[in-house]
Amino acid sequence: MFDDSELRGLLSMSPTHPVLSVYLNTDPSRGNADEYRLRLRNMLKNLTLDEDVDAVERFFRQQYDWCGRGVVVFSCAGEGWLRSYTLALPVRDLVQAGNSPVVKLLTNLLDNYGGYGVILVDKQGARAFSFHLGELVEQEGVMGKPVRHTKRGGASSVPGQRGGVAGRTDHMDEVVERNMKDAVAFALRFFEEKHIRRVLIGGTDENVAQFRALLPKAWQSLVVGDFPMSMTASHAEVLEKALAVGLAAEREHEAHLMQRLVTAAAKGEGAVTGLARTLAVVNDGRVALLVLREGLREPGQCCRECEALAPANGNTCPACGGLLAPVPDVIDLAVGRALAHGGEVQVMAPSDRLLALGEIGALLRY
Repeated sequence: MFDDSELRGLLSMSPTHPVLSVYLNTDPSRGNADEYRLRLRNMLKNLTLDEDVDAVERFFRQQYDWCGRGVVVFSCAGEGWLRSYTLALPVRDLVQAGNSPVVKLLTNLLDNYGGYGVILVDKQGARAFSFHLGELVEQEGVMGKPVRHTKRGGASSVPGQRGGVAGRTDHMDEVVERNMKDAVAFALRFFEEKHIRRVLIGGTDENVAQFRALLPKAWQSLVVGDFPMSMTASHAEVLEKALAVGLAAEREHEAHLMQRLVTAAAKGEGAVTGLARTLAVVNDGRVALLVLREGLREPGQCCRECEALAPANGNTCPACGGLLAPVPDVIDLAVGRALAHGGEVQVMAPSDRLLALGEIGALLRY
């Protein structure tokens, strides 16, 4: 399974031979295995890295089972290694040769669909799910004491009025509260063990509100949405809803980040936009958050002396004045550098607002 540790491993590689990166969409809606193979052959046919092409074709012929909705392969035949990752989410077709693995598409998937925790709650218990890149990783459940409904004569059916809620007793409220606290403790343990970084809550409005209020503030900040759902929902139902709510929350998060970037860049305080300025702060290790358009790819240059990145239109290195060598995609290198220096990356959907900023920018550490 591809996760943050796998990403760090790819970023730590320093190959001295070319690396072939292959992303192939194998979503059943796009066809069958024969059609995928034909698309792959067409993507590989103009490459000159014969050994890597052979290694990739051999992998698909002998090892890949065509069960996922997307697959990513990195091959460096010159150093004798090949890495492959089968995904439960579709990816955009891409074949690219370069000095390092192309990671920005995987970074996008991790950012949007990695580390989701879903908790379904009711008055008696909870079911917790861990989803990663569209795949159910694990689920657990907890059940508290039964909540027994009794009839009480004379009770008001209007909450808050004398007599309480019809059929509801103080003891029943105590049982519900105790069950909710046990559910919160269970959820926190589950989410911490599974390294969850965003949380969705399912249940009735009343149960969701009560559960959410009992969460510590640090965890409340990780809740990205809630939705109505029965405790008996299937895995497929939970996943479908989680992806839909999570994507909506991600779009809202993107809009908030975009506003921060626009405001800070306009003031000249803590942000830059445009390729040249963004590459400059990437080179300095000042990036707290790199923001870029999904699918953005730009040819550029890399200094032979200090390895600083630069746009394609320069003659000498802006950092040391050394000689520049062309690179096929300076964006992917920038993503790798930002992550390697402890920064984060936000890949955004195309928009006119992002286009006006040059489709790339950064919030800065200092």
